[in-house]
Amino acid sequence: MTRSTAGWGSGLVGVVIFSGSLPATRVAVADFSPVFLTSARAVIAALLAAGFLAALHQRRPAKTDLASLAVVALGVVVGFPLLTALALRHVTAAHSIVFIGLLPLATAIFGVVRGGERPRPAFWVFSVLGAATVLAFALSRGGAGGSLTGDLLMVGAIVVCGLGYAEGARLSRRLGGWQVVSWALILALPVMAAIAALARPESWSAIGAPAWLGLAYVSIFSMLVGFVFWYRGLALGGIAAVGQLQLLQPFIGLLLAAIVLHEAITWTMFAASAVVVLLVAGAKRFA
Repeated sequence: MTRSTAGWGSGLVGVVIFSGSLPATRVAVADFSPVFLTSARAVIAALLAAGFLAALHQRRPAKTDLASLAVVALGVVVGFPLLTALALRHVTAAHSIVFIGLLPLATAIFGVVRGGERPRPAFWVFSVLGAATVLAFALSRGGAGGSLTGDLLMVGAIVVCGLGYAEGARLSRRLGGWQVVSWALILALPVMAAIAALARPESWSAIGAPAWLGLAYVSIFSMLVGFVFWYRGLALGGIAAVGQLQLLQPFIGLLLAAIVLHEAITWTMFAASAVVVLLVAGAKRFA
């Protein structure tokens, strides 16, 4: 198996795991505040990551890596989880999922800026077409369940996430995929633990089982396990190229939102997702 094939396979597993993040977040914010959810998921994942690092005797990152790890932490540990949790107070999970179609373009741009990659011009055509399809959906009547506030929060989440993905993938080539996200989580742990303590619910008895399950999913899978596969995929197959697999995430996520949350899936939601899924083939060829 070539590095490229292994990278695409690993990246696909990561995308499947991440596809459940927004539906799980939507369930969790029904009972938890966005701030507590963001901080609690980071704390839980950091404690698990610390255990893995210690058990496997992983070496500490160099001092020169700390700035990059801080960027990863701000992007994928704090920024994306918080902004999406806030957005899901205003939009449905089905609506928010389609914005994930913007992530490949954001990741590719930061892959050029931070990773030094140089995709061919045709690659950018496919990437921009995918992003344009998502924006057209958001601005159309088919963007049911949306709001301007929620949409702006989702766009902000996509930008910081793309930066965190690209920076983490760059570091993964030297430190290893799961090690990067683990050290980023540990770096953010003191601040996130303090925030979680301050933002904790007034009554734990008021928290329903679905919210606890949502918290468990985003803490274990979205915050840690998914990144084990995702950063490995980006490091092996290329940030811009493998990043295009995120075009599959809206399709998978919409199905999960319909099955788990019983949210309405309009034909325009499905059409927008189908178009961006088709564009991944072209982007992959010219990456």
